Amino acid sequence: MRTSELTDGAIAGAVGSTVLNVVTYLDMALRGRPASSTPEQVVDRVVGATHLSLGSQDLAGNRRAGLGPLLGYATGVAAGVGFALVTRGRRTPVTWASGLLGAGVMAMTDGSITVLKVSDPRTWRRSDWLADIVPHLAYGLAAAATWNRLRPPT
Repeated sequence: MRTSELTDGAIAGAVGSTVLNVVTYLDMALRGRPASSTPEQVVDRVVGATHLSLGSQDLAGNRRAGLGPLLGYATGVAAGVGFALVTRGRRTPVTWASGLLGAGVMAMTDGSITVLKVSDPRTWRRSDWLADIVPHLAYGLAAAATWNRLRPPT
């Protein structure tokens, strides 16, 4: 596999992550719901498990606020690179790729918050699931479309 294919996967994942965030913020604006504290709670659990310090209370809060979204972007970019590896650099049907990418990133994020005991998806309401599924599908569609746009036609 060439480096350019992995780079294209990273770019596709970054575009997907950006779209996921836009859809999430749009949902927050339309429904008037607050931002999720889940990313910051994940940071707290990881920091606690690794015995790292984020500094004083003021600094730690600011660092959590920055690190939480960065973990989300890292997940999205990593999924794009993983997709490049799985597809061996080839273009793929957008419907198939959208589902795989969206469901894959959703499984990674929901799996990690479950393992870290930040949340239990089994207790979520329908609105919670929709607030999770829709942005991840948007991620998948944007990442898949970007991937195919970056790949040369065969």
